Amino acid sequence: MAMSEIDAIRARLAAHPRPADLAARRARLDGLGADYVLPADVRVEATEAGGVTAEWTLTPAADPARVLLFLHGGGYVSGSLASHRHMVAEAGRQAGARTLALAYRLAPEHPFPAALEDALAGYRALLALGIAPGAIALAGESAGGGLALATLARLRAAGAPMPGCLWCSSPWVDLALTGASLTTRDAVDPLIHRDYLAELAEAYLQGTDPRDPLVSPLYADLAGLPPTLIQVGSAETLLDDAVRLAGAAAAADVPVTLEAWPHMIHAWHLFHPDLREGRASLASAGAFIRAHLEPRARA
Repeated sequence: MAMSEIDAIRARLAAHPRPADLAARRARLDGLGADYVLPADVRVEATEAGGVTAEWTLTPAADPARVLLFLHGGGYVSGSLASHRHMVAEAGRQAGARTLALAYRLAPEHPFPAALEDALAGYRALLALGIAPGAIALAGESAGGGLALATLARLRAAGAPMPGCLWCSSPWVDLALTGASLTTRDAVDPLIHRDYLAELAEAYLQGTDPRDPLVSPLYADLAGLPPTLIQVGSAETLLDDAVRLAGAAAAADVPVTLEAWPHMIHAWHLFHPDLREGRASLASAGAFIRAHLEPRARA
């Protein structure tokens, strides 16, 4: 029997296990993105947003008045513009928007709240450019999903305008590590395991309470959030983070859509050039964003 696409990706990951050294770990994640060449019609522009290193990606499908603001995954200690560029560009294509990806500061060199401060600065920079809040989609993968939710909590507390919608893929929203799937899915998720998450949480928290809503937004008051799409793979150790987040959002009267993708592993969107479900899930996210963003920026 021929190997399935997801099994081939599992084999690729098994052939390059996570190293112990932090610099090597960061290089490994960046290498996952470097394996994929950007389509010829993608334009990449280096920039800064509120003092944060960032980059735009644009495709011919992009409406310049619509922006997808993306926060990468990597457990707050790794991930970069390079690791997620190909995925962000395709998400922007599907959403019909230009994308702004932030290179927020990483732990352990820069623990909480550095990443949150950078995410807030990036969002406010878009508003300063004249982008309408309702024309912005805030998005995050894994730790970036939790960071996106924390950003919304801070914006709401400050009385700032909310973006048009939120997209979370494989979100990590409980740094107290209480989800049952951390155990039940441990043997099937090739990327994320409980012991590793505990190490990442320690590096990011450095003494902060893991149930603080700004690091674990599962414990936040989610009332007032914009329409939200949550995507998760059924083979993820973080499956329960996503399911519980969807329940908490629904209980807070947030318009929320939960998509559980059978057999998918953590952050499967990264492998979309080789994975049909990766392409399909990005198309679904793009359709969600198109449906919820304003068509043009306000004057």
